[in-house]
Amino acid sequence: MPDKNGFTTTILHSDRRSSVEHGAIHKPMHPSTEYAFSDSHELAAVFQGKAGFTYARQGTPTTAALEVKVTQMEGGVSTVSFATGMAALAATFLTLLRAGDHLISSQYIFGNTNSLLGTLKGMGVDVTLVDATDIDSVKQAYRPGTKMVFTEAIANPGTQVADLRAIGDWCREKNLIYVLDNTLATPWLCQGVALGASLVINSLSKHIGGHGNALGGAVTDTGLYDWSDYANIAEPYRKGKPTSWGLTQIKKKGLRDMGGTLSAEAAHRIAAGAETLALRMEKSCGNALALARFLSQHPKVAKVHYPGLASHPQHERAVDLFGRGFGALMGIELVDDLDVFDFLNKLKVLILATHLGDNRTLVLPVAHTIYYEMGPQQRAVMGISDNLLRVSVGIEDTEDLIGDFVQALA
Repeated sequence: MPDKNGFTTTILHSDRRSSVEHGAIHKPMHPSTEYAFSDSHELAAVFQGKAGFTYARQGTPTTAALEVKVTQMEGGVSTVSFATGMAALAATFLTLLRAGDHLISSQYIFGNTNSLLGTLKGMGVDVTLVDATDIDSVKQAYRPGTKMVFTEAIANPGTQVADLRAIGDWCREKNLIYVLDNTLATPWLCQGVALGASLVINSLSKHIGGHGNALGGAVTDTGLYDWSDYANIAEPYRKGKPTSWGLTQIKKKGLRDMGGTLSAEAAHRIAAGAETLALRMEKSCGNALALARFLSQHPKVAKVHYPGLASHPQHERAVDLFGRGFGALMGIELVDDLDVFDFLNKLKVLILATHLGDNRTLVLPVAHTIYYEMGPQQRAVMGISDNLLRVSVGIEDTEDLIGDFVQALA
């Protein structure tokens, strides 16, 4: 087989290239909780850092096979998987930051992530929210105690596109950990390593799994950050190559201590879904662009937020960053005299549900659901109006999606 294949070929053949039993093309699912050893010295060696499996809370052969695929997707050096994307985020923040540290974060972030930042504040971590689309705003938040910068590649639900390359360059200059949530862009549209990210977060529940049948998350180390310079790495994890220290601490604390473990069954489903990521994203991005163009001209739609439209504030940046498409998420603001709930109840193809990156197109009223607890003041800062709908576009036939909007808006 060739040493270097394309995105989909690499993922499709990932399992069998690492010698699967009996010639199978997929790694099997390993539901075992514990793993036995014939030699007690070997058992001790694995506990002391040698590669291997001891107890399923810290990983299984099934999660390990999925982690190889995610690492290949992101072009990183290693990956740790978690039960959910939020577990991956929590493990990253809680294991690498201490009381008194300072985190700079985009103000345009997922509501649950915003809530997690509130938890960090309660534990003594200083958090500054900034407009990550403007590198000067990020730079102005810097202080001596700053340890980390966090942003999403494409914001949910406003679709703001952060100045990803400039943030990466600046973090490298300041020796800061750059954490990129790549869930909405996916590694098919952009890889964090090309943008200078230190760690890349993916919610595997979304596009990578794609089928709405499994929860999961992952943290990938790109190999760009020198962990030997980071004071918060505990002494037991300062072994071997420094490039592994950060992820080792995240894994030990996030899986062993916190128990945010991905199940073997979920990992198996996500690994199978990952094989068609490129095909699904190509269709979803195409659908989203067609739908955005149509709705932007509709008299009952006040505004469409989608990076693929020339009217989007970061359109040119999105063209530069995302060569294959502009993502499958959009925000739609209906005109003021149109009742959001009446409109939603008329839809027949789109599903009223909270989730992203599914094969099916999903829609929900943002201010009344996932951002309700945030309150009107914070929603205003994030640009979330009461008439804003979030649409996660799936792989249906394009004409059926447009037709559903036509009949519902009528």
